[in-house]
Amino acid sequence: MAPPIVLSIAGYDPSSGAGITADIKTIAAHGCYGLTCITALTVQSTLGVRRVVPVSGKIIASTLKELAGDCDIDAVKIGMLGSAEAARAVSAFLKVRRFKAVVLDPVLISSSGARLLTREGVQILKTKLLKLASVVTPNIDEAAALCGVPVHTLNDMRTAALRLHQFGVPNVVITGGHLNSPADFLSMDSGAQTKLFTGKKISTRSTHGTGCAFSTALACNLAQGQDLASAVKSAKEYVRAALKSAPKIGKGKGPVGTVFRST
Repeated sequence: MAPPIVLSIAGYDPSSGAGITADIKTIAAHGCYGLTCITALTVQSTLGVRRVVPVSGKIIASTLKELAGDCDIDAVKIGMLGSAEAARAVSAFLKVRRFKAVVLDPVLISSSGARLLTREGVQILKTKLLKLASVVTPNIDEAAALCGVPVHTLNDMRTAALRLHQFGVPNVVITGGHLNSPADFLSMDSGAQTKLFTGKKISTRSTHGTGCAFSTALACNLAQGQDLASAVKSAKEYVRAALKSAPKIGKGKGPVGTVFRST
């Protein structure tokens, strides 16, 4: 039988710590088959992002149409968009093609401070794309940027999740790996149900790509039929293992270890 098919719509990171190539490793580790649509090229390494070169909206739209016409896609993961053109193309695609699981990781700014989505693109994401996702997975900084409120505590995470629901998002996971006591907050059914996932801080400099690993693992788990709470728990465990098994690559913030096989 064919494995579940997961489509990653994201940018290209040549260091393979995040983006399309990292997503492919995560998808393979979960026993799924990965399709890809690149939204932007970047010049970057473990030392940071130096340049972003968007792919045209027409190419993105054509690629998505071709893939969806050929394959039965079980889940979609959306990462870095890079431009307003890309945001428009992906929004138009999701309006026409309905999928049972669409995981949106709203990548806005790199950890090195580079802007990964234009201001116009952020507006399109907020007004058009968020409502087309099954679940949105911002970290605390991304949640703060989207909602316009500071997010430093668990109560802040709850407030931000409710604001994201107001954009039309049915399910939200705010990841808090950067908190002193790491915790992820899941808000389901427009806030009707919530669940907190706690963890322990893992001491490592290899944290590049944690958001990509989490959102892609979540998409894979949903593609395999897990319910949302179980899928979030499994994705969190996968990231924890990826952090613990991270290889020592590069001179800066190295990649997490996404290539071991998930159990």
